[in-house]
Amino acid sequence: MNKVILNLEPILRLNDEQFYQLCMANKDLNLELSATGELIIVPPVGGESGNQEADLITDLNIWNRQTKLGIVFSSSTIFQLPNGAKRSPDVAWVKLERWEALTPEQRKKFPPLTPDFVIELRSESDRLKTLQDKMQEYIENGLRLGWLINPQDEQVEIYRPQQPVQVVQISSKLSGEEVLPGFELQVEK
Repeated sequence: MNKVILNLEPILRLNDEQFYQLCMANKDLNLELSATGELIIVPPVGGESGNQEADLITDLNIWNRQTKLGIVFSSSTIFQLPNGAKRSPDVAWVKLERWEALTPEQRKKFPPLTPDFVIELRSESDRLKTLQDKMQEYIENGLRLGWLINPQDEQVEIYRPQQPVQVVQISSKLSGEEVLPGFELQVEK
């Protein structure tokens, strides 16, 4: 199943609360909202992609439990980006101070911030250009480090603010750099 994009703009523009209510009324769907108001229905992933995503979350969460530097989120979490988009990365991490600065209400709903770190894992149904555009959107909205893992082409694209995208082979060891100090991930096929 491919991603479905509905252009609602000619009829209505969903505000934050309306989008939240739409998601709550359709809990079986994975929804995102673009900055231009397009409603995006994201298809579920297969077993292999789901397992790879779980491994990525586990590795990041083990590091985070040891360091206690932030909060780890799964692909079910939607973040409200400054440009108005509502996005759900496959794996996300937010520095603890930024998370604690949110109100309890902001934490319960869709956090109004861009994660400090994200991982997008390309599944069989994902178009590479769509994921690259999503990663660029994260960077433009304050992301500090992002990894686009592309098993199909055996590459990882590393995104950093104000730097060109770095492409490494999938068998590389990735570093969390200054964003995730001490975190390393060995990416395999």
